[in-house]
Amino acid sequence: MVKELVCVNCPVGCRLTVEVENGQVRSVSGNSCPRGEEYARSECIRPERILTTTVRITGAIHRVLPVITESEIPLDMIMDAMEAVRQIKVQAPVNVGDVIAENLLGTGVNLVAARSMERI
Repeated sequence: MVKELVCVNCPVGCRLTVEVENGQVRSVSGNSCPRGEEYARSECIRPERILTTTVRITGAIHRVLPVITESEIPLDMIMDAMEAVRQIKVQAPVNVGDVIAENLLGTGVNLVAARSMERI
C-alpha cells in the first residue's frame, strides 16, 4: 500500500510518499530532512497527537482551566483520554505547568495546566 502525506514537522510541508507492507514502513520518499521520515513512519504505524482541552475548576474566576499533555499520546487513545479528562475537577489556585493528571491512561504522559488561575 502506498500512502501520500504532507509533513507537518516544519514549514516546508514536504509531500511524502510512504510504502507500507504488512504493517511495516518499507520506504519513505519526498522528505527534505530526517524529521520527515520520522514523521511518516510514526504517522503510518501509530499516529500520536498532543491533547489540548479544558478541565473544570472551582474557586477561580473562570469555570474551566486549559490543559495540555506534556508530549504526544497515541491518536487511538484520544477519545478515552477525553473521557478521563471529563471526570477531572480541580480547585484554584493552579499555576501553569502544575500536573493535573499523572501518567494519563498509562501513557507515561502527564496532563498539565496551560495557564495559571488565582483563587477568588
